[in-house]
Amino acid sequence: MLTNKQQFIKRVFDISFSLIGILFLTIPIFVLTIIAAFSTKKNGFFKQKRVGQKGKLFTIFKLKTMIENNSENHITIKNDARVTKFGKFLRKYNLDELPQIYNVFCGTMSFVGPRPDVKGYADELKNEDKIILSVKPGITGPATLKFKNEEELLSKQENPKKYNDEILWKQKTEINKKYIENWSLIGDLKYIIKTLF
Repeated sequence: MLTNKQQFIKRVFDISFSLIGILFLTIPIFVLTIIAAFSTKKNGFFKQKRVGQKGKLFTIFKLKTMIENNSENHITIKNDARVTKFGKFLRKYNLDELPQIYNVFCGTMSFVGPRPDVKGYADELKNEDKIILSVKPGITGPATLKFKNEEELLSKQENPKKYNDEILWKQKTEINKKYIENWSLIGDLKYIIKTLF
C-alpha cells in the first residue's frame, strides 16, 4: 500500500500534468466529441459509473464510440457491430480515453493505476486483493498495457464474459497488486511513456 508521502507525490504529479494536458487537449477533445456525436447520432460524450478508490463510485468520462452503450454489457470484442467506424479509429489510438484527463485533474483517477471497472468486480475484492482499492484507478497501467489487445483476445473466445471473469480479471488483479506493492514515480513515468509510444 502506498504511504501518505507516496500518495502525495503521485497526486502532485497528476495535478501538474493533467492541468498541462487540459490546456493543450480541450479543443481537440471538443472537436472529437462533435464528430463522435455525428457518428453515433447521440451526445458524443460518454459518462458511466465506475468503481474507484475505496470502492466509491465515480463518473468516468470518455468519447462515445458505440451506437448503443449498455452499462450492463461492458465487454466489447473486436469488430463489435455496435462500434462505429469513427469509434474504431478512436479506440485504435485510445483517443476515446482523452476526456479522462478531467477525471485525473478532479482527483477521481490517476494517470497510472488499475483500470476502473463497472460494479461487480473491484467492489467485490476480498482479503489482500482489496489493496487495489487503496489507489485511484488509472488511465493506463501495467495490466492495461499487458492486455492492450483485449478486444481481439475476447473475440476469439466462445464465451467472452466467462473468459474475462475467470481468466483476465484474475490476471489483472495479480498484476495490479504487484504494481501497488512496488510503486514508484519512475515506474509510473515508464508506463506513461510505453502507453504513448
